[in-house]
Amino acid sequence: MEYRSLGSSGLKVSLVGIGCNNFGRRCDQQQTAKIVHCALDQGINFFDTADMYAGGLSEQYLGQAIRDRPRQDVIIASKFGNSMGKGGLKRGASRRYIMNAVDDSLRRLGTDYIDLYQQHIPDTETSIEETLRALDDLVSIGKVRYIGHSNFSGWQVSDAHWTAKYNGLNQFVTAQNLYNLLDRRIEQEVIPACEKYGVGMLPFFPLASGMLTGKYKRGTAPGEGTRLAAMGDRAAAAMSDAIFDKVEALTQFAEQSGYSLLQLAMSWLASKAVISSVIAGATSEQQVIANAQGVAWKLSDDDMNHIDELTRR
Repeated sequence: MEYRSLGSSGLKVSLVGIGCNNFGRRCDQQQTAKIVHCALDQGINFFDTADMYAGGLSEQYLGQAIRDRPRQDVIIASKFGNSMGKGGLKRGASRRYIMNAVDDSLRRLGTDYIDLYQQHIPDTETSIEETLRALDDLVSIGKVRYIGHSNFSGWQVSDAHWTAKYNGLNQFVTAQNLYNLLDRRIEQEVIPACEKYGVGMLPFFPLASGMLTGKYKRGTAPGEGTRLAAMGDRAAAAMSDAIFDKVEALTQFAEQSGYSLLQLAMSWLASKAVISSVIAGATSEQQVIANAQGVAWKLSDDDMNHIDELTRR
């Protein structure tokens, strides 16, 4: 397993990370433990969860799964900011909310610190300076080691960087955004901002909800229990003819090169220096192993140029 720095920080994380949004939702405690232990055996040390995943069960199950492993061998990333209940007081990025949210996450995880604490979504009602000052305090007292953000736009990445730098506060070291071969919108503003300010990208949905695994076929409804099946009418846009044209072209290119579509999707992201870790979910040990092996393809410049032609048309 290859390890990279988390943005401009000195923290090393595995190039493949495990997204924990299935823990407590599609995976019970026993299956979660199997997935986590398999990942650690594969050299994966980076686990990304959030307080809202399965109403807190994801954090709880992850914490229980690593109880018998040395804490320093596991890099835990969690998030705050999304709704954790009814009313406007159980969400956001205010100092009051952050201080309560981190203690709740630490309790569920059964640990005394979080390696990477991320603002899940922008909070338009709270100044970024207030958020950064609260997070800076958490780093100072040791409850949090590093901080990141998720779903920020390009201007918000820049605003947060300069607010932290001007005030002498700990800076966000990572950004987590939707990014894959079928959705490259963040290349317009977010990626350039991250590259400029040394922010490591942690792409989520790298396999486009399964479209880049080959599990879905043109003209066939998504199978029961799949992510796209749960999306209802929104699945139609994700399974359009235009999308399938790209998927089939990418599949042909990968197979002609001796690799799978999944390996192409993961390796394409891993080929970009701005990527710190590719976060992929898993509901089985087999998927963990496939994800770990998914970054084996070292794409050449010609490969990358050809992929651009296939995905931007």
